[in-house]
Amino acid sequence: MAVDLGLRVILWNPAAERLFGWTEAEMLGRVPGLVPDELKAERNAVLERVRDGVPISFSTRRLTRSGRQVDVRVDANALHDEDGEVIGWVGVYHQHGEAGLNQAVAEKARLVRRLNDILGDLNAELELEVVLDRITGALIELTGADAAGFVSIDGDKLTLVAAHGLPPHMLGTQVELRSSLVGEILSSGRSVLLASGERVDDLIWQELEGLHTVALTLANLGNRPYGALYALFAERPAGPTELELLELLAGHAGVAVGNVVAYQEVVRQRAHERAVIDSSADGIAVVDANGLVCQWNPAATRITGLDHMHAIGEPPPFEFEIGGTVTCQLPSGTWIDVLCAKIEETGELVLDFRDITAAKELEEAKDLFLATTSHELRTPITVVRGFAETLVNRWEELPDAQRRQAIGMIAERARSLGRLVEHLLLGSRAGADDVAVAVEEFDLGALLLRIVPAFTALSELHRLEGDVPDGLPDARADPMATDVIIGQLLENAVKYSPDGGLVRVTVAPGRDALAGHLIVTVDDEGIGIPEADRERVFERFVQGETGDRRRFGGVGLGLFIVKRLATAQGGDVLAEAAPGGGARLRLMIPRADAG
Repeated sequence: MAVDLGLRVILWNPAAERLFGWTEAEMLGRVPGLVPDELKAERNAVLERVRDGVPISFSTRRLTRSGRQVDVRVDANALHDEDGEVIGWVGVYHQHGEAGLNQAVAEKARLVRRLNDILGDLNAELELEVVLDRITGALIELTGADAAGFVSIDGDKLTLVAAHGLPPHMLGTQVELRSSLVGEILSSGRSVLLASGERVDDLIWQELEGLHTVALTLANLGNRPYGALYALFAERPAGPTELELLELLAGHAGVAVGNVVAYQEVVRQRAHERAVIDSSADGIAVVDANGLVCQWNPAATRITGLDHMHAIGEPPPFEFEIGGTVTCQLPSGTWIDVLCAKIEETGELVLDFRDITAAKELEEAKDLFLATTSHELRTPITVVRGFAETLVNRWEELPDAQRRQAIGMIAERARSLGRLVEHLLLGSRAGADDVAVAVEEFDLGALLLRIVPAFTALSELHRLEGDVPDGLPDARADPMATDVIIGQLLENAVKYSPDGGLVRVTVAPGRDALAGHLIVTVDDEGIGIPEADRERVFERFVQGETGDRRRFGGVGLGLFIVKRLATAQGGDVLAEAAPGGGARLRLMIPRADAG
């Protein structure tokens, strides 16, 4: 039987008709279905082996027209035209003797068993470098080659990444893909390539002394070529069995490499996900189907105070609802929002939770602010409306003294409203860090001497005193902001000493760490400020003890504004206990002569 390069029959003699059952008319021009699927790699290897005109003889099996398999020995050779070009192949088929067949079958069975063992080892390995090293070692063992190598295809380059029987310095060597045997097999569409003579100088295989034959085949990853497997022969020729094993091993190498690459991608993806979860500012927990925590990120520890070791294997320490958001408070007092989503494939739950304590406190402060502001606005407005309606309805009936009293009350309540609105405006600007000050040099002592007497009329129960020493240095700050600050401190001193008493204002140059400042001190004999609240009173909407809010009124913006104005002009304000009881507020203002 003879076939062309497309494997179509061009010669089919009467002996072939008797052996296989098809007539010459039925087979000419057709690709014969003689080769069993499991032996097609062997057939391809044989055709490649005889391409250069070297005849070979081998034992195998072929299919007859009835589907029965027959044992044959095949003498195969290439057909050449007058110019020496290969135009096809010719095979002479002989029915095989029993003894020879049994020996060939036994050898193939041994090789198949060994190949299965090798493949088991390959598929159990998850390190790419180890897999490629084992592939090249297995190729030498199975084919008897003198050396073996695996090259990866990197763009337009080939890189030798694994080798056995070759000098170690060759690893990492790169050559051009286009001019290599790998480039030739890619462009030809063939599955296996055999090269000999001058063609063995591909890559740098010539470093193997006595090299006469190079056999190679592609290893695919998915649907694209990943690399190529080389078998190098220097002592013995490569037969069809060796080429078949080369092709089979390359196919399985592609599977093994694919498994490793897929595993490494999963590992990389999981590492990426772990890094994202660990760096998240939100607490993230994964709960298994039994309701127990199986993952717990650092933010979860930070928010809950429960470390990884105590969280894993326990139920989450908070409530949650699948597909919804739950707001709850932890035993530590921290408020959290918990979002829960279910992983349908595993039945696990992913809990994403964040600390909303600050937002919760701000929300409560806003509610309190609205309630308090409504109360503070309602009282003066009620008074103004009442006296205004009295004047409108009874103007003629009222004596001048009552008219003046009513008008005075309206004016006083209007001033109260004005102060409240001013505090709200300053508080909003201070909260937005939008406090504008105009720093200049001014006489702080003169400012105090003007302000203190003006507040004497606030209460008949209080006595206000001011102590300004002679020669006091000038301040370098905003005089209007300082006026507001001192006015607020005096107003607070009067408000929070309801039984009256002395309110004393002093000023003196600072010492030691405060040597560059002037210190204004306001002492009262009132209820004082608890030590735990001496920082909090400068926050927005805070008024010391909660029970005093209704007693003393206000929206808790005064000292917040004072703190912002003081720091905006380079100073500060502190709350302390007065030596004789009550509260002491100290204002630090930069000196004009300070460097």
